[in-house]
Formats: sequence, structure tokens, C-alpha cells
Amino acid sequence: MLNLAKTNTKPILLQISNFLFTIVPNEPLILPAYKGSTFRGGFGYAFKRVVCAIRDKECPDCLLKEKCIYSYVFETPPPSDTKMMRKYKAAPHPFVIEPPPEKRRGYKPGDEINFGLTLIGRAIDYLPYFIYTFDELGKMGIGKGKAKYELKTVGAAPCGCHSVIGKERIIYDSETKTLKSFEPASIDVGFPTLEKGGKGGLLKLSFLTPTRILYDSQLAIDLEFHILIRNLLRRLSLLYYFHCNGDSSEWDFKGMIEKAKEIKVRKKKLRWYDWERYSGRQETRIKMGGFVGEITFEGDIEPFMSLINAGEILHVGKGTGFGLGKYEVTPPGLPLV
Repeated sequence: MLNLAKTNTKPILLQISNFLFTIVPNEPLILPAYKGSTFRGGFGYAFKRVVCAIRDKECPDCLLKEKCIYSYVFETPPPSDTKMMRKYKAAPHPFVIEPPPEKRRGYKPGDEINFGLTLIGRAIDYLPYFIYTFDELGKMGIGKGKAKYELKTVGAAPCGCHSVIGKERIIYDSETKTLKSFEPASIDVGFPTLEKGGKGGLLKLSFLTPTRILYDSQLAIDLEFHILIRNLLRRLSLLYYFHCNGDSSEWDFKGMIEKAKEIKVRKKKLRWYDWERYSGRQETRIKMGGFVGEITFEGDIEPFMSLINAGEILHVGKGTGFGLGKYEVTPPGLPLV
């Protein structure tokens, strides 16, 4: 277990596993500069073909929706007896796909391409389906011209590792076609009892992929700390409830948000990044832009670090399945000078 909040009075554990997929093109491959739509969109299409029993029905109308792997992973409907999100059609997906970070577009046969996958809670048990689906997607082809590729290896990261590359242990390869055992991680997203005062400090965040954070039903560009914390609290509590069988009713949402309002912006260099994807299901292009760049917050940061560190792994905002909302703490816990 990786404990990200040493002063917690009560641990609140989310089970996660991070994986690195390595693919090798069999023919020249052209990908967009931001590859999130290619990998998540291709995965969704191939996953439905692999596991869906009644392909001509939409998930909300399907009799099997509460027992179907595709429905759980990709549509994620709240259970009929849910205590949370009763008015919503879907809960947060139990996976995050991190596309290749480079803006390179052209790849030759034999080039290695790496992308990350994080699975949350019960979805970890479905890793073989993800591996099989991405293997099948390679036979269908991706990118411009539907170039074929081979899924070469899948590696598992050490517990709580934010970056998988170079630290993974190979658990699957194209030669043996067998899956080795691995140990899931648990991250603690609990927070200590809130107190007045506290140490001052700086927190610098670098948003690496377009980040779509909603506040008052609007996409935020003028980010404030309490807006970030609201979104992290909502995302992590729902992941905990729907995918880890947890109960977040004891979380002090109001207290954390009020405390977060005390944290001020010290320096900000955010910009809007326009990005759109084509939805085959809706047959239209959808705008998916968000902000990227750096922001530094000042104040009593320590009570929020378990949430911030968990967000590094699980992302924040809308579109996390496409790899959106990825940020890094750079460097962690800067002291005030």
C-alpha cells in the first residue's frame, strides 16, 4: 500500500494498477499530434466488438447492461440501488488511457510506441479483456489508413508509480501470449482533521494534457484552488463508491472546500488548447479543448496533498478516458521562502 497522506486519521483506499502497453507498427503509421482520441476511440470500438453480446442495442436499452463487461467499463451505468448520482446516466469510467506524450505523427514499421493504462477497483480484474482488445485493435488498424500494429508487451508499474516508463515489469508479451501475476496498488485519498492555521507552502502544478474542469456548469480557465479540489473530491469519491465498494458519506466535502478557499494563486501561466475528436457513434466532431500550462498555489497545502497526489495518477476533470486532465506536481511541496 502506498500511503500518500501520512497524517490521515482514517485511510480511504482506492485500488489501482498502472500498465504500460508497447505496440510496434507493421506498416507506416500516421497519428494525430494528440493521440488520445485514436487510442480511446479505437479501444471503445474494438472492445464492443470483442465483448458485446447484443451489438445492435444501445447500452441504456439493453437487458444485460448491469451484468455486461462492456457496459460496466465503457458506459458505467450507476446500479439501480445506488445512493449517489441517481440523476446521472453514467458514473466515472474505471480506466484512464494515457496516449503517447510526444507530438510526433509519423512512425515506421518497427518503431516502438508506448501508452499508459490505469485501471481502478473492480476493473483491474478485467485487464485480460483490455489486453485482448488492444491486440485485436492492432489487427483492425489505427490512424490514417488504418495501419496495422502488433501489441509487443504489457508492463505493470510498481505500486503508486506516477510514470510507468522504465519502471515496469513485463507481465505479457507477444511471443508467449500469457499473462503473469501482478500486485495491484492501494492509494490513500483520506485527509487529516482540518485545523485552523497551518504551515504556509507553495504547490506548483503542470497541466500536461487539455484539462476540462467544470464550475457553475461552465468550463473553467481562470482556475482557483477550491475549484480544483471540488473536482478532485467529486471524481475520487465517485471512483471510490462505484468501483472500490467504498462509502464516501463520511468525507468532509464542505470543510475541505472551505479550507481550499484559503489557498491563493501565486503565479499562473495557463492557456487554452483547442482539440476536437470525431465521434463515430454521434457522426460528428466534438470539441474537447481544455487548458494546459502551469499554476502555483500558496497557502496551507499539506491537508490536500493526498488528493493532489491521487489526481496525478487518476487525472482530473472531464475526458480522462482520453488522457485529458493529466498534471504533475513539479516539484512537490515547495516551502515558502
